[in-house]
Amino acid sequence: MAKSKTKFVCSECGYETSKWLGKCPACMEWNTFTEEIQEKQQRNISTAVLPKAVPLSEVTKDSEDRLKTSMKELDRVLGGGIVEGSMILVGGDPGIGKSTLLLQICGLLSDKLKMLYVSGEESIRQIKIRADRLSVNKESILMISETNFENIDALIDEIEPKVVVIDSIQTVYSEALTSAPGSVSQVREVTGKLMRIAKVQGITVFIVGHVTKEGAIAGPRVLEHMVDTVLYFEGERHQNYRILRAVKNRFGSTNEIGVFEMTQQGLLEVGNPSALLLDSRAKNQSGSVIVASLEGTRPMLLEIQALVSPTSFGIARRMATGIDYNRLTMLMAVLEKKVGMQLYNLDAYVNVVGGIRIDEPACDLGIIASVAGSYKNKPIDSKVVVMGEVGLTGEIRPVNQVDKRISEAARLGFEKCLVPFGNKSNSMAGFDGIEVSYVATVEEALGHLF
Repeated sequence: MAKSKTKFVCSECGYETSKWLGKCPACMEWNTFTEEIQEKQQRNISTAVLPKAVPLSEVTKDSEDRLKTSMKELDRVLGGGIVEGSMILVGGDPGIGKSTLLLQICGLLSDKLKMLYVSGEESIRQIKIRADRLSVNKESILMISETNFENIDALIDEIEPKVVVIDSIQTVYSEALTSAPGSVSQVREVTGKLMRIAKVQGITVFIVGHVTKEGAIAGPRVLEHMVDTVLYFEGERHQNYRILRAVKNRFGSTNEIGVFEMTQQGLLEVGNPSALLLDSRAKNQSGSVIVASLEGTRPMLLEIQALVSPTSFGIARRMATGIDYNRLTMLMAVLEKKVGMQLYNLDAYVNVVGGIRIDEPACDLGIIASVAGSYKNKPIDSKVVVMGEVGLTGEIRPVNQVDKRISEAARLGFEKCLVPFGNKSNSMAGFDGIEVSYVATVEEALGHLF
């Protein structure tokens, strides 16, 4: 096949050249040239067939039925299932379980659906070893190890699958470009062609994306804008729990998360993460407190641990795992100013148990309580759950969906909840077996706990 003529364009100033240059002679920036296909000669507008605009009232929409995967955690994140003709990007650290997840998805889909699994990193024998471990063995799953996009495109036209998996997009290249696989121009070109295949032929396309050391999807930023859904697979490689989170979803919410446990048999769904994460909790230990977090529509009870000890250096050290570091330093400043705790010469370490990351401010009161408990060396009742956003003046602000949080605490056998006073009018439902105390300030909350 004849290769298209290409050019190199500076991503900073738009300077064009016929060959790659390390330094742009126009803006003097380094490593900014990307390869692009030269546009063909402009067609004759008078003889060309122009596209026709259609009134919005006459547009017919496709069926809204979604393809269920029988994996409730995944369907929850996707907004109820897979949308036909959508393009889904799955990113995550190496070894986190992206290929395992996609192979399990293929195994859970209907036998009536023909699926094509394209791997550019493994041979089909290696994939077979993983498939046997996951008990995935379907005739409807077709495997191929290929990196040439033109060959993949021809194979898709031949077998007409309903689901295509590309593992990974950085290994696939198009012969139309001379740049190496994984380059910005190759990733952008191949993704654009896959998007057209998905939309025109109604094929659902999953693509695996590598991540950089900063945790972002490798390649051009436009990659995330082109696809319909971006899923991030999070978690430590040496821990069993994995979090599947949607950072972009054109067909659902981006607030939902899916919780999985990595086992020898693959990824297992965790339907009740609160009970699992609290199962091995130590009782009556200072610096430990249970908080009620909310991920989308799912309430989760998590344990926050804090350790406060005298510093061995001139400047006290602060470490935060699972929470924002700047949030921790701000809350410790509130404890010093409004409660009178002298923490300036003490090291503080705060950790969310289980490798879970908390972003919502409703867990501020839990961080305050755990640090104060370790400072006082007094344990907090193991049957107490706290929630509330803490302001700089020491007030406790209300949180959203407080009834769901309290109901989850009551269901797991907790006996008392500390709730912001501003939520008193919102939580109208009665809760059997659990005492609800409303607090307005940090000092008042600590008075209930110690």
